[in-house]
Amino acid sequence: MRNQQSTQGILSIIALVCLAAGWFNLFSPEINTLLSRRIFYILIGASFFLQAPYLKNKNFTYAMYAAAVICVLGGLLIPIGSRMESLKTIGLLGGIILSFTSRPTYRQ
Repeated sequence: MRNQQSTQGILSIIALVCLAAGWFNLFSPEINTLLSRRIFYILIGASFFLQAPYLKNKNFTYAMYAAAVICVLGGLLIPIGSRMESLKTIGLLGGIILSFTSRPTYRQ
């Protein structure tokens, strides 16, 4: 479990670096687009794949896998600038919502 959390954290940090590089135009326009509109979604989808087996509710597990597939396939297959690009964002938001709603609650 600890190794999985470390791997997921590293993937998420790399994804955020890709997103920031694309936003702040650190490289050529082609590289910025590749980082912020493709690599970011692929890395976040991989992070969702790692998180899915550890969710408490099985229905959330399947939904997290669906969000991961949407992010990864969207990052790989959806052309940049098409109307289908919002599908990647829906997968991203779904995965984020699922990860927050399925967190264990600690009470003291």
